Amino acid sequence: MRVLVVEDERDQAESLIDGLRRHGHDTIVAGSGAEALDAFENADLVLLDLGLPDIDGIEVCRRMRAAGDTPIISFAGESAELDRILGLQAGSDDCLERPYSFRELMARIDAVMRRVGARIGGQRRPTLSRGGLSLDSESREVVLDGRPIPLTRKEFDLLHYLASRPGVVVSRQRLMIDVWGHPADVGLSAQASRTIDTHVSSMRSKLRESGWILTVRGVGFRFRQD
Repeated sequence: MRVLVVEDERDQAESLIDGLRRHGHDTIVAGSGAEALDAFENADLVLLDLGLPDIDGIEVCRRMRAAGDTPIISFAGESAELDRILGLQAGSDDCLERPYSFRELMARIDAVMRRVGARIGGQRRPTLSRGGLSLDSESREVVLDGRPIPLTRKEFDLLHYLASRPGVVVSRQRLMIDVWGHPADVGLSAQASRTIDTHVSSMRSKLRESGWILTVRGVGFRFRQD
């Protein structure tokens, strides 16, 4: 499961990320409300700090809920009963008061995801189709012209991210933040850039065609638009 951690306090964010990754989850990090609103559609779950430096966390929650059904668990300060109530009214599926234990957080995550699973259980599995290419985000299977394409977990994440935005140029920095979960305030290193290039090269080889993912020199990549 891919979890978006919306937290402007770096120590808090890193603690959450470490714990989530130990439990097998991928993470995306956003240090502000604006970054969160750009990234949440690529997440299976949002962990949202209501005390953000730019946009009020309640408003961020409200906008996320207006745009879709991504599960949201929000965090409020100690004794901030009004914030917890407003967070729930704005669309949070649950709201925790700080301080909380990581075990409690994981139990809340499990409970929220069970409720979400029951709510959407009868719906069709989300499949993204682009020409002869099909990506199933639940089974994480990729099929091209009827032929299964074996991708690594990160290759699937990267391909799905780009294919969800056909024709849109995505920078390497944005890919490192949204796909690899790197902190937004850390610059793009040469090693990180090579990591992205290696994954793109591998995907092109497996897809047997370079035209699916186009390089935009000096910027990043874009998925072709039919």
